[in-house]
Amino acid sequence: MTAIATHHHPSQLRRRTLGALLGAALCAGLALGTAAPGAAHADEIRVVTSGGFSAAYDQLVPLYEQATGHKVITSRGASMGNASDSIPSRLARGEQFDVVILADAALDQLAAQGKVETGSRVDLARSMIGMSVRKGTPKPDITTVNALKQTLLDAKSIAYSASASGTYLANELFPRLGVAEQIKGKATRILSERVGAVVLRGDAEIGFQQVSELLPFKELEFVGPLPDEVQQRVFFSAGVAVGARNPDTARHLISFLAAPAAAPIVRSTGMEPAKKP
Repeated sequence: MTAIATHHHPSQLRRRTLGALLGAALCAGLALGTAAPGAAHADEIRVVTSGGFSAAYDQLVPLYEQATGHKVITSRGASMGNASDSIPSRLARGEQFDVVILADAALDQLAAQGKVETGSRVDLARSMIGMSVRKGTPKPDITTVNALKQTLLDAKSIAYSASASGTYLANELFPRLGVAEQIKGKATRILSERVGAVVLRGDAEIGFQQVSELLPFKELEFVGPLPDEVQQRVFFSAGVAVGARNPDTARHLISFLAAPAAAPIVRSTGMEPAKKP
C-alpha cells in the first residue's frame, strides 16, 4: 500500500521550499527571457486547472507570483465531461488561456484537437484515487480488493467524480469487480462539485475521488487509497494553450510547477512528484 504523506504543515513547506523555488524561477526566467524578481515587465498568465493538481497549485502559485512579479489568473473545471465548466467545454466555446492543467489523457486529447500546443506537455504529478467518509461514521475496509468490493455492496450511497477518477471507476473498476449492476441505483456521478462536499453534506455515505481532492476536507475521515492491484495512477500534466497570449511565460510557469524543489508541497497534497528530486 502506498503511503500518503499528510504530516507537513503547508506554512512549513512554503518556508522550506521558498528559497529553492525562487532559484528555480530565476533560472527558468533567465533561460526563457521572462520577468524575474524586480524586473520591470510582468505578465498576466491565464490558467485553467482541474481539481487533481489544485491543492499543490494553490500553494505554489503564490510563490511563483512572489518570485517573478507575474500575475496568475486561475479558472477551474473538470478534466473531462460535458459540464458547462469542464475544461473541454470551456475550450470548445472559445475561452482563452495560456496554461491548461488536467489529467494526461485529457490533455493529449486537447492537443489532438488543436487546443493545446503539440509537444508542450509537462507531467507535474501522479495522483491516486482514494475514499473518504464523514467523521464519526464507520470507517469501511478498502485495504484489499475483496474488502473494497464488499464495501461498495454494503454502502447505502456512493459518490464519485465526473472527471478522470470517476470515469475509471464507472467504466473499468466497477465492472471489473462485478458490482456495476448492483450499485447502479445508489452510485452518483458528481458534476461541477468536489465529491468531499457531497459526503460532508450527508448526500453520500462514501465518496471516491483523487486523494489530493479529498484531503483538503478536514471534516472528513480519509479512509485510504484504493488497493494497489486496482489503483489508477494518473499524471496531471500542463500544456501551453493554442493562442496563448504569453506562451514563453506560460512555459516559465509550467517549469516552476514541475521543478524538483516543488516536490515536498506536491507530496503533502497526496500526490507523487512526476520527477525525482
